[in-house]
Amino acid sequence: MKLQSLSYAHKTLPLKFIYSPKTTYLRTIQACFPRQDLKNRTVAIVGLGKSGKAAARLALARGASVIGIDQNENLGLLEQDPSFMELAHTGLRTILGCFDRKLLNEADLVVVSPGVPLENYGLLSLLQSGKLVMSELDFAAEVLPKSFRILAVTGSNGKSTVVTFAGQMLSHFGVDTFVGGNLGNPLSEVAFQCFKLPSEECKLKATVVEVSSYQMEIPCQYFCPSVAVVLNLTPDHLERHKTMLSYAATKCRLFSHMTNARLGLLSFGNQHLDEAVRKYWNKFNRAWIGAFPGVKIDMETKIASFEVPDIGIASQLQLGGMRAIGKHNYYNAAVAALSVAGLDVGADVEAINSTIEKLRAPPHRMQIVCKDIHGVTWVDDSKATNTEATYAGLMGMTGQKSVVLLGGLAKVLNGQASNGFEQLIEPLNSHRCVVIFGSSGNLIHDTLSGNGLSIPCIQASNLKDAVKHARKMAQHGDAIVLSPGCASFDEFRNFEHRGMVFQELAMSS
Repeated sequence: MKLQSLSYAHKTLPLKFIYSPKTTYLRTIQACFPRQDLKNRTVAIVGLGKSGKAAARLALARGASVIGIDQNENLGLLEQDPSFMELAHTGLRTILGCFDRKLLNEADLVVVSPGVPLENYGLLSLLQSGKLVMSELDFAAEVLPKSFRILAVTGSNGKSTVVTFAGQMLSHFGVDTFVGGNLGNPLSEVAFQCFKLPSEECKLKATVVEVSSYQMEIPCQYFCPSVAVVLNLTPDHLERHKTMLSYAATKCRLFSHMTNARLGLLSFGNQHLDEAVRKYWNKFNRAWIGAFPGVKIDMETKIASFEVPDIGIASQLQLGGMRAIGKHNYYNAAVAALSVAGLDVGADVEAINSTIEKLRAPPHRMQIVCKDIHGVTWVDDSKATNTEATYAGLMGMTGQKSVVLLGGLAKVLNGQASNGFEQLIEPLNSHRCVVIFGSSGNLIHDTLSGNGLSIPCIQASNLKDAVKHARKMAQHGDAIVLSPGCASFDEFRNFEHRGMVFQELAMSS
């Protein structure tokens, strides 16, 4: 999207200075944005990761004085970030480490990054006191053009793939689309870009947003999808949400403020989702994943059938031409297709058939890395950070003997230390062997060995050691699959870092 530079009168706004550790003094530069709706207001941005930085840029563009706060003293100062140099702002201050909580109390608005729990920084008490506290997602949505069609996707597993597929489908039909949210670019980034332009010059027509449960902890007022999807709900992030019902209720807030009431799509037969979504029934046209009205898939014929009478959809989608690995990707593609059709932007299900062969899953989701000189295929499924995602990946490898790498930091599951690894035993027993690694290696080994695993189970100290053992065990025609079923933070920065290290090890064979 081509951006036009704008020039407006110089403005200067006051900002009270309060001393706090590792802070910088205020700077004043030129204002160059036409709609300064936050002029003379102070916005505190809590959490200065990718989303927080994007929200800070947007707040400055809207004329606010901005205080960026993060307890991590090792982060860089926003004032020294090159991406902030062009901005119209009258005051920008970064506070890292300890800070005076009066700053939050005195701010006109507090914007919270998704990585920050509400228990931190006194945010929960601020919310309960009636203070204006917003999520980064809602803060961005407040200034998006009202003509945007928003497709929002959440769920425990598969979000990124469905969002990616939907974006690729819309791109195929020439619909200018932003794809991001929890995946890649924050929503505040596209809001900032649109904010810089007169509304008639913004070419975007649709926004496909991956939404995490963290982004929905603070109820939204402005984030209003035309199509909302809850793919599934399995135990995850319970260290933050505490119970499955609370987790479900947070996910289902996606349906609370829908626009045009086009389509709400959710997993069929999930007790927690059924209970949590009940209060929103009258806000959208309901459809199911796995039942009618909604979408069902015949795995033998590889045909998805759609029946949603409320919005006039009755069609089929041929999935046999898909190149993405794994049968779970049939559902990912089918849900993406129904969601895109529900947006009503000129792409119907029958036309979407032409896109199926072109769909490409995002990195680290059953991604084929290479086939080595020994005839072994290496598959990176590092995004499988819980056992349900690993189960789906393994079920998609039916008929392909594999050496499966499991391990990392097992997630909390209702106080059960096993975290569900016993459910992997049945699909694992059809494979070559399992290699266990990481901080939860002993736990995983004991769970599998004590519940009927019949193939070899080898323990390794870390991922590099696990790959070394996998090479020895794999035979010609096998696959070596990293599908850990665990978080990555015991050894890596994130699942992407883990996947990249695995790919480097695979390519060095």
